[in-house]
Amino acid sequence: MPSIASSLFWIALIAALAPFVAGLFPRRLVPEVVLLLVAGAVVGPFALNLAAESEAIGILRELGLGMLFLLAGYEIDRKELSGAGGRRALYTWLFCLALAFAIVALLGAQGVISAEAAVAIAMTSTALGTLLPILKDNKILDTRLGRTVLNHGAVGELGPVVAMAVLLGARGAVLSLVVLAAFALIAVILAVLPTKLISHGSWTHTLVRSGADTTAQTTVRLTILLLVGLGALSAVFSLDVVLGAFAAGFILRRLMPDGNERLEIKLDGIAFGFLIPIFFITSGMAIDVSAVAENPTVLLAFLVLIIVVRGVPVFFTTKFEKVEPPFSTRESAQVALYGATGLPMIVAVTGAAVSAGQMSSDNASILVAAGAITVLLLPMCATLLNRTEKVGSVV
Repeated sequence: MPSIASSLFWIALIAALAPFVAGLFPRRLVPEVVLLLVAGAVVGPFALNLAAESEAIGILRELGLGMLFLLAGYEIDRKELSGAGGRRALYTWLFCLALAFAIVALLGAQGVISAEAAVAIAMTSTALGTLLPILKDNKILDTRLGRTVLNHGAVGELGPVVAMAVLLGARGAVLSLVVLAAFALIAVILAVLPTKLISHGSWTHTLVRSGADTTAQTTVRLTILLLVGLGALSAVFSLDVVLGAFAAGFILRRLMPDGNERLEIKLDGIAFGFLIPIFFITSGMAIDVSAVAENPTVLLAFLVLIIVVRGVPVFFTTKFEKVEPPFSTRESAQVALYGATGLPMIVAVTGAAVSAGQMSSDNASILVAAGAITVLLLPMCATLLNRTEKVGSVV
């Protein structure tokens, strides 16, 4: 088994080379996260066996996952999410969930798949954290289309987390809802408390501001405390770390509703420069390449189901949304393609199902591989549609 030092070397090498390789593709059509996943699968235990996940690397992986969802939660506009667009995204996701359960129930009755609940939840997710760098690179994050993607992405991240806690938990649905309510109450208290302790003009506020750009790095340290604290709280309640990280992002945005460019630059450096690449590389290392290669039909079926269950409802919701000017068919297709892009939650749901003995590692690998393909193909298609639209408007 590869040592921790050897594994970290290969992970660091992949993370460093990925941006250069991504730059070789025309118009950067291949997202960097796909390269990280593929390279992780190549060096992982199911292929070359040059790197393996240990307890120490697992901690870095969890921090990377946490930072991914913290930044996703931070990007969400609470007013937008609580408005008509957010409600529409919620109704769409609920329809996606009902459709997913109907389809997997039919397939499960025929003995085609097992772990129906886990598969259904996985198919309704949207990889908002994965999409953020892609949306930023394509300069559509602050557009109307980008805000619509953020709404569907936020619900597509948070909805599966809640569904996973309620439907896949060992406590039962009712007790799980009680636990979720208790977690939400504590998160609200943590959101309100800092505004009292660090009120504008107080000595604590002055201390935090004066140390923000020194070796103390007070704002960064407090952000990490918020992330780790809510992650630990999630563990205490036996909830997924994603829920705590997402809540941390919401709280951080509440504390800084207008943003903080200096802090954002620092967090981006820690997240995208160090921790998040580790998450994607180690996710790739968990993919059983041989199991995927031996079941191409199942892989294709999972991929089609993800697009049908998540992408099609998002397309029609966006197409018939009552806004002025209305979304064009091309714009609706872009939102749908982004909305059907899923990976981190697929990794989390399948991991929980495998740990509970409800899903085989082979099926989990195939489902994760299908999620990886959505990250490769769907944003690429959306980008091509965007570029084609720009060319058409110029002509």
